[in-house]
Amino acid sequence: MLIAQISDLHIGADDDNLSRLDAVLDQLEAMPARPDHLLVTGDLTEHGDETSYRLLGQRLARCPFPAHLIPGNHDLRSGFRRALPEAADADGFIQYVVDTPSLRLILLDTLEEGRHGGGFCETRAAWLAERLDEAPDRPALIALHHPPIDSGIAWMTTDPAEPWVARLRQAIAGRGNIVALVCGHLHRPITGMLDRAPVAVAPATAMPLALTLEPIDFDHPDHRPLVTDGPPSYALHRWYNGSFVTHFGVVGATPIQRYDAAIQPFLRRMNAERPISGP
Repeated sequence: MLIAQISDLHIGADDDNLSRLDAVLDQLEAMPARPDHLLVTGDLTEHGDETSYRLLGQRLARCPFPAHLIPGNHDLRSGFRRALPEAADADGFIQYVVDTPSLRLILLDTLEEGRHGGGFCETRAAWLAERLDEAPDRPALIALHHPPIDSGIAWMTTDPAEPWVARLRQAIAGRGNIVALVCGHLHRPITGMLDRAPVAVAPATAMPLALTLEPIDFDHPDHRPLVTDGPPSYALHRWYNGSFVTHFGVVGATPIQRYDAAIQPFLRRMNAERPISGP
């Protein structure tokens, strides 16, 4: 099973972000091993306006695989719901479950309107615990916008001491069926751990963040790079035989080697080194 993930589209910030989204979708649709599902993990728009959500809905409608959307801190639930009225509602939050034959997708709403960082109140935490309780033996992949880990990018990262992280950790504590948590928000490919659960952060279709791991003084600008130029990017998660693996891809990479007759002997030698499966 292949699950594509795009994040941080920021539609409405400028016209280029729509073309960057189109480039990612074109690449995903053209893959020989096409994704089975697409997760769109927040900051769908720049300002939460209805027009931007409608533009996004029109573009996702062409996808040959189902797309599952959740909000990020740049989104507004009101505009989201007006433009996409089929959006799920759980106690006023946009979070829901998608059951597939081999994996349960649990999509969370970590939007706290008016706040840049994440939010996950008691109501949302109780909803997650109930969803996990109702299928304790089914492998579950949890998607949310805000990574609940300290990434080291000081001006953007989550403080692990934030109360919303504690609620999330309590909801998933002791669960043996959590495959991973997949997130966005940081505009970079990052991996980490939340207790015993792997965390994978997808890069952005919009501009990437600079890799700056130095401490920051919020009273003294130091001219460090914050946002950089780079290609639109995505994550591709593979769930196969009980194993979960994440790949990160970029749009526009130029092939410098293809599988042709010249390279075939080398690939055959590599394959011969692998164990032969028994009956």
